[in-house]
Amino acid sequence: MAKPKNFNLRLLVQIFFFSLIALISVNKTLTAAGTGIPFLSAASLHALCPFGGVETFFTLLTTGLFVPKTQISAVILMGLVFLLALLFGPVFCGWVCPFGAFQEWVGKIGKRLFKKRYNQFIPAKLDRVLRYLRYGVLVWVLTVTAVSGALLFANLDPYHALFKFWTGTVALPALILLIVITIGSFFVERPWCKYACPYGALLGLFNKIRVFKIHRNTDTCVNCHKCSRICPMNIDVCRNETVTSLSCISCYECTSARNCPKAETLVVQPGRFDGNHGRRRVSPTVVAIVLLTVFIGGIFGSMVLGIWNTQTNNQGSGGKNKGVGQKNQVQIEEVSD
Repeated sequence: MAKPKNFNLRLLVQIFFFSLIALISVNKTLTAAGTGIPFLSAASLHALCPFGGVETFFTLLTTGLFVPKTQISAVILMGLVFLLALLFGPVFCGWVCPFGAFQEWVGKIGKRLFKKRYNQFIPAKLDRVLRYLRYGVLVWVLTVTAVSGALLFANLDPYHALFKFWTGTVALPALILLIVITIGSFFVERPWCKYACPYGALLGLFNKIRVFKIHRNTDTCVNCHKCSRICPMNIDVCRNETVTSLSCISCYECTSARNCPKAETLVVQPGRFDGNHGRRRVSPTVVAIVLLTVFIGGIFGSMVLGIWNTQTNNQGSGGKNKGVGQKNQVQIEEVSD
């Protein structure tokens, strides 16, 4: 029996990861007060963020130490996200990232308020220029982290502010940025993702080399442009035979039966579009299954191997004691997460 046309698997995956991170964040606060939920992790958000793995990678590679607040868990998650990005593009952005989902949900209110004007407020020429800002942010974050050996970006990170605003430990600039992004989401879909997210900028590069690409069948396409209008990143899907835009977040909304009136017009398959019905193609359902399998399997596998760790301590890579150098690094970590 076919699935209902309005079934939205991606939304369920988004709700799952958003709820999971929210519960872990709340549980960390409860644990600090002595009333935590025993079976639920109380890890730092930084230890569970794959971008933390990117930020700490240079320091880990050159010194064998982790940047304070990060741990091997962030590096493992970074590797899992890179693997998925190599296969399907930035599915982390479109399916997993809680802050991306938050912006999207706020944007639903904007769509009701502004209808067709929503996501069209910024002129196309200005939009094209602003898209490069996130690469500047990426370079800046990696540079200052490598030089300082600290997560200075945490003082600006709206994702961290969203899941820690009630603790009183979030830096004022991060709170202000969170408010600005929230308000902006009423007018522009995913403004942080489009213009400022450093991790999205990095993962967007995988769109050029990903194995499974989004292809448009020009023989069946009726040029209704619905795929272009539904794209949260304003990609003109209808004018591309293969979507390789650096802005694509692999949400696969353009391929959904909810948004494309012609079956087998926008498909996901490796290499070039082959024109054969169903051959080598994957559905969003398969993408979701692979995504969850890689994340859950990768985490549990690393636990079984004894390398998963979310707690900051005075040990470096591989669990070997790094002595005074690591102790000094841990001492500069702030009390809050």
